[in-house]
Amino acid sequence: MQCSPFTLQGKYVQLEPLIQNNLSDIQAAAADGELWELFFTSVPAFEQTQQWLDLALELQNQQKAIPFAVRNNTNGKIVGSTRYCNIDHNNKRLEIGYTWYAQSVQRSAINTECKLLLLTHAFEVFTCNAVEFRTDWFNHKSQAAIERLGAKRDGVLRNHMILPDGRVRDTVVYSILQNEWPGVKKNLQYMLNKAR
Repeated sequence: MQCSPFTLQGKYVQLEPLIQNNLSDIQAAAADGELWELFFTSVPAFEQTQQWLDLALELQNQQKAIPFAVRNNTNGKIVGSTRYCNIDHNNKRLEIGYTWYAQSVQRSAINTECKLLLLTHAFEVFTCNAVEFRTDWFNHKSQAAIERLGAKRDGVLRNHMILPDGRVRDTVVYSILQNEWPGVKKNLQYMLNKAR
């Protein structure tokens, strides 16, 4: 797996390498719905966006992540972020995470197409054995969205992480395996066609 930045192009979205120049666009996208107010997400508050961006790019430099800005093709605006993370080169596994979208584009074709682009690249270019999704126990919307993709719930990592506010998080883990990908891909394409 190559951790160099690259772009994924879809009909509704473009996933482009996250760069320092995206700072104000990321702040504006997060402000659409004040997403940092959701205690169970990793959306940066306005004053923490630079630190969030620096960490994402540092993980990329360490070959541990590939962060993307999500650009809405309809209006050209950046509407969120996502990334490949926890990249395990030896075992051909990775996680798709740190995903969030401006409130105005949630429950649109954008998330479906983002996941289709990311999963297609993970399974068909990186030839991953498995792709994981992880979310907070309290993030029920995220769990439902991950299940709609066709991922299967592997289990719950109890007391998995101590968060910056001191809360100890339980993490729900999902995955899609290489042999499940053809069916998941067909389902995502069907969902995307219905969204038109």
